[in-house]
Amino acid sequence: MTTDVQVETIEPVELLIGGEWRAAAGGGRIEVEDPGSRRVLTTAADAAVEDALAALDAASAAAAGWAATPARERGEVLRRTFDLLVDRGEEFARLLTLEMGRPLAESRGEVAYGAEFFRWYAEEAVRINGRYGAAPAGNARILTSPRPVGPCLLIAPWNFPLAMATRKIGPALAAGCTAVLKPARETPLTSRALAELMEEAGLPAGVLNVITTSRPREVVAALLADPRLRKVSFTGSTEVGKELVRAAAGNLLRTSMELGGNAPLVVFEDADLDLAVREATLAKMRNTGQSCVAANRMLVAAPIAAEFGARLAAAIGEMPIGHGLEPGTEVGPLIDAAAGERLGGLVAEACEAGATMLLGAERDLPERGHFFAPAVLADVPADARILHEEAFGPVAPIVAFDTEEEALALANATPFGLASYVFTADMSRALRVIDGIEAGMVGINRGMISDASAPFGGIKQSGLGREGGPEGLAEYLSLRYASLAI
Repeated sequence: MTTDVQVETIEPVELLIGGEWRAAAGGGRIEVEDPGSRRVLTTAADAAVEDALAALDAASAAAAGWAATPARERGEVLRRTFDLLVDRGEEFARLLTLEMGRPLAESRGEVAYGAEFFRWYAEEAVRINGRYGAAPAGNARILTSPRPVGPCLLIAPWNFPLAMATRKIGPALAAGCTAVLKPARETPLTSRALAELMEEAGLPAGVLNVITTSRPREVVAALLADPRLRKVSFTGSTEVGKELVRAAAGNLLRTSMELGGNAPLVVFEDADLDLAVREATLAKMRNTGQSCVAANRMLVAAPIAAEFGARLAAAIGEMPIGHGLEPGTEVGPLIDAAAGERLGGLVAEACEAGATMLLGAERDLPERGHFFAPAVLADVPADARILHEEAFGPVAPIVAFDTEEEALALANATPFGLASYVFTADMSRALRVIDGIEAGMVGINRGMISDASAPFGGIKQSGLGREGGPEGLAEYLSLRYASLAI
């Protein structure tokens, strides 16, 4: 197999500050690589602290005007952006595939999903309401009114460069907040294209600013220390999330943290095995396993564990591996070489400890790119690191269980609590598991749970707050209460 895909010239990415695209003050550049071929696609401006503070200057200057803009007008900007994004979906899908590697068909899915946040919040913008009522004592009236929290820092990850940005931008702008968006250094192309689209849709200068940097800790620390910033929203690792929460405490910033996961996928003996295998493949292999909600541990009832493992290995083993732009590709590359080295170490340790490899390294891989052969492991020891760390790649470890109580105990044996998946034909059992599982989200007989209208987020060390749905809008609003004497 090869990865000889022709790529057109891509314009360098600059910083968007106050409606102006410009180079970084120090002139630094970041190389943007195609992980499917290891080719350098283009470069992006490398922002320093002074660039970040200039972006916050612009967001602060635009804040009062955007907050005062009628909700209908804010919503119409989002709706026009949705329409433009849908119209140019193929262009965006190609960018996504080039800068982070996922198969083109999946990139089209991300464009459709990401666009929905603009449609949803375009409609929610006009439904930001307070309440009016009598105080119990009868001597006053209570009036509440939601207000935008103020300028926000939105930090998006590389694995879903479009959807994770729109999931933050949509509610922030609908609420009347201005923002500084910091995409991951690996994936600035989609953010640049999205910001240009929003300009075309009529977004005023300074409402959305975009900075890329190779020094995120330094740049983000300066923004969090500035009293003009009022909120930070982050999607990424738990370790970095904890650092951000500590730094945000200095100015008591509002925080939304969508952090790491260790999602269990539980298959009971009465489950529809065809459905379970199909949906488990989706939950594991979407984005080549590089997703915080990917099924990380397959917990399967002992009587069907062998059959489930064999069928899962067969299903994943049939998925073509290649560059995301090659027709028919279903498994793309990992984001970089370090990801493959880490994943290979987890698999090797599990096998040395006694796990059986049902699918693995014997598969041919493309000659170029950061590719990793998907693996399915059975009989994985309970103390194997791969069961306790987020794999973030195409490896499915299988653990057998005997009882419903044991399944729940295994599912909850993690400090994380983002997503979970359960397969059973018994709805009474499904409801018991929903009540007993320690996760912010549960998929029952399905491997895809994300929806723009639903609250996405976790518990325990998987984060704080919610994104999506009306709950996601509330994260960008503060409440003012007035007592009216009568």
